Amino acid sequence: MQVILPKWGVSMQDAVLVRWLKAVGAPVVEGEPLAEFETDKVEVELESPASGILTRVYVSEDDIVDVGAVIAEIE
Repeated sequence: MQVILPKWGVSMQDAVLVRWLKAVGAPVVEGEPLAEFETDKVEVELESPASGILTRVYVSEDDIVDVGAVIAEIE
């Protein structure tokens, strides 16, 4: 399953990845925090959309990520 950066605010167009909270290969549970993003000077935790194993990440800390971009994969 692809993990996509959601739109948290009406005017939000992108966000900065502050840090990953899970490493590649780690098990994740649906609803568990995966990463922290900063948007409009507010930090928000991105929750896992599904349970499984975090198999890939496509963005690094301090990357600017567009809303709707695929940031990771869970299998």
